[in-house]
Amino acid sequence: MKSRPILFSAPMVRALLAGTKTQTRRVAKHPHVLSAKRINSYPGHTLFYCALQETVVGAASVGAVACPYGVPGDQLWVRETWAHHVQAQSAERDEDGPFVYAADGPQALQARLASKWTPGIHMFRWASRITLEITAVRVERLQDISEADALAEGVTPKWEPGCSGRLMEAIGGFSFRPAASAYADLWEQINGAGSWDANPWVWALSFKRV
Repeated sequence: MKSRPILFSAPMVRALLAGTKTQTRRVAKHPHVLSAKRINSYPGHTLFYCALQETVVGAASVGAVACPYGVPGDQLWVRETWAHHVQAQSAERDEDGPFVYAADGPQALQARLASKWTPGIHMFRWASRITLEITAVRVERLQDISEADALAEGVTPKWEPGCSGRLMEAIGGFSFRPAASAYADLWEQINGAGSWDANPWVWALSFKRV
C-alpha cells in the first residue's frame, strides 16, 4: 500500500466530510498519448494501456502508463487550505496543533490564527485530517461521466430559474440542472474556460474515507 497527496478545493473538502463525494476526476497527463485513440484498462494489472506516439512521425504503438494516483488499496491524503490555531502548543515543532481549515467556513474564519492561511499545495502530511482509500480506477473521456458518477463527485441536481446552462430541461420558466450539468460547470470553474469542451482523458478514481 502506498500513500500519496491529492489536492481538493474547499467545497470538495466539505463534500468529502459530508460523505457525499466518493469520486474524483483528474486529467490523464502523458506527453505521448494520442488523444484520438482509446485508452483501456488491463484487468488484473496496475497499468493502463494507451496509444503512444512513436518518434517516427505518424507511427503509433501500445504502451503502458501507470495511474499516478495509485491503484485500489492505496491511500490518498487530502491537501487543503489550512493554518495554525493560536492555541498551538509549540513554536518549535510545526506539527503541533491544533489546526484550522478554511473549508470549515465561518467557524474557521472566526478562529484566532497563529499563522497565515497556507495553500493546500503546501500542506504537510501531518496537518492533513482526511485520508481516502482508492477502491477503483478507470480511464475515460471527461464528458462520458454519468449522472450517478456526477452525484458521486459531490454535486447535486436542482431546479433553478431560467433556461441557461448545459443539459438543461426547461419547464414553466424553471429548468432542472442534472448533476452532470452542474459538474461540467464545476470543472470549468476549477480548470478554466473551454476545459470541459476539450473533453480530455481523465483518471476516474473511486474511494472511501478511512
